[in-house]
Amino acid sequence: MDHVELEKRPSEPSGREPGGAGASGEPGGCLVVAIRMPVRIVALVLVVPVRMAWDALAAAGRFLHRTVGRPVGRALAWLARAVCVWPFVALWRWVLVPAGRGLAWLARVLVVVPAGWAHRYLLAPLGRGLVWLYARMLTPVGQGAWWLLRGIGAVLAAVGAGLWTGAVWLGRYLVVVPVRWLVRNLVVVPAVSLYARVLTPAGRALARCVRGVVRLLGVVVAGVVAALVWAGRVLLVVPAVAAWRWVFVPVGRVLVVVGREVGEALGHAWRVAGYVSVAVGRFLAALFRWVVVEPVRRVYRGVLTPVGHVVRDAVLRPVAEAVRGAGRTARQAVAAARETVRQARADVRRALFGEHPQGDAPASREPRRPAGRTLDGSTTALTHLTKD
Repeated sequence: MDHVELEKRPSEPSGREPGGAGASGEPGGCLVVAIRMPVRIVALVLVVPVRMAWDALAAAGRFLHRTVGRPVGRALAWLARAVCVWPFVALWRWVLVPAGRGLAWLARVLVVVPAGWAHRYLLAPLGRGLVWLYARMLTPVGQGAWWLLRGIGAVLAAVGAGLWTGAVWLGRYLVVVPVRWLVRNLVVVPAVSLYARVLTPAGRALARCVRGVVRLLGVVVAGVVAALVWAGRVLLVVPAVAAWRWVFVPVGRVLVVVGREVGEALGHAWRVAGYVSVAVGRFLAALFRWVVVEPVRRVYRGVLTPVGHVVRDAVLRPVAEAVRGAGRTARQAVAAARETVRQARADVRRALFGEHPQGDAPASREPRRPAGRTLDGSTTALTHLTKD
């Protein structure tokens, strides 16, 4: 195990002075030493059980992951494939693809081929006829009608232009000129006089009043704001600055030092607890190996293995040989009984229907077997098997 330093690392900031505050204004010296050692001792006492419990839980988690999580995950993956993937693959392969091919063939037979035939033999000749009709008949008729309508439109445009010019001249001299004179003399001139002699002086006076009121309000608001600023500075800013400078900053520096020392102490304690946990784990593993594993291994090698060999050689192998011999005997007996039944059926068939001629005997696909017991002989299939 490597040596663990409980003291603080020597890499201190360059700005800290050995006997007092550093360049950043942080307190040091006896305060840091007085905080550091008790905090590290308390952190070590509190963190060692937590680190050992954490290492035990991590080892248990790794064991459960290897022994339970992986097999269960593989089983769930296989079950998911069996439930979700394979049915859809089979549905796609054996249902949807053949159905799609059948629908494509049906659409080709019922839609594409008739549509192509209709386009080739109906729509294309009809379209060519309509094009010929448009080019040879409708186009000359349309051009003649357009020329006629254009001439009639030119005549109507000339007549309309003359009528419009006369109407405009009459409207200008009968309506526009009299109305303009009346509006000028009855509306514009009185309105200009009213604006110049009444509205302009009144507007200037109102603007002067508004400017005076705005200046007065500006002076009042400036005074109120200055008074509020002075009162806020005296009542809020000066006490807040004093509290920040003489209370919060020193307390904050002390808390920063305490927090930094607590953090470093927890780090040291966590590392020391790691070494302790490793040592305890190795000790427990060695103890378990020497107390449980080694005796079990020695008992297995010195006792169970010879006993197992003796049991295998003295009991299991003879029993297995006896079972195999009994199986062979049973198979031979079953084969003999089957052959006897087959020969009995053949005898009954010959007794009922007679012998078949040699040329009419059906070819048998089974291998020839020794003849069974007949009326003129006492030989059976069992005696043949015994002789063989």
